[in-house]
Amino acid sequence: VSTQSTGMPFAVVGSREDVKIGEGVLVRGREYPWGVVEIENEQHCDFVKLREMLIRTNMEDLREVTHKRHYEMYRRGKLKQMGIADDGAHGPVSLQETYEQKRAEHLKELKTIENEMRSSYLQKVSRKDAEVKKKLNEMQVRYDNLRKNANEEREKLEEEKKKV
Repeated sequence: VSTQSTGMPFAVVGSREDVKIGEGVLVRGREYPWGVVEIENEQHCDFVKLREMLIRTNMEDLREVTHKRHYEMYRRGKLKQMGIADDGAHGPVSLQETYEQKRAEHLKELKTIENEMRSSYLQKVSRKDAEVKKKLNEMQVRYDNLRKNANEEREKLEEEKKKV
């Protein structure tokens, strides 16, 4: 900064146009009847020195503003999307901690749903098993009755055969 402060006040020339100098080389500058002033050439203009000084002295402010304003707005927006209010009263909420918390809650909810589904499935299987056993018993009773009737019929036919 001490070397730049000796050059104050700065002589700055600005331009948005590219000017051709020499053998077709384009540079940003201004063309005058007596020649071309190149804004990036330190012998013609103090623009480079001024830019470097401003960036160097204000870089920390730029970082701080970027963090405080832009990152915090982004972070709060993401937390809001996740359903978490960050009012700043309890200090900033970490996205990683929030993610881990939400993940744990989600896994717990999935486990609960899985257990409910398993319980429901087992109940349905038990009901079906009971129905199948009931049908088997009914079929067995029917089979036994048919067999008994068939045996009685056979015995009657054999008695009639003996009588004949």
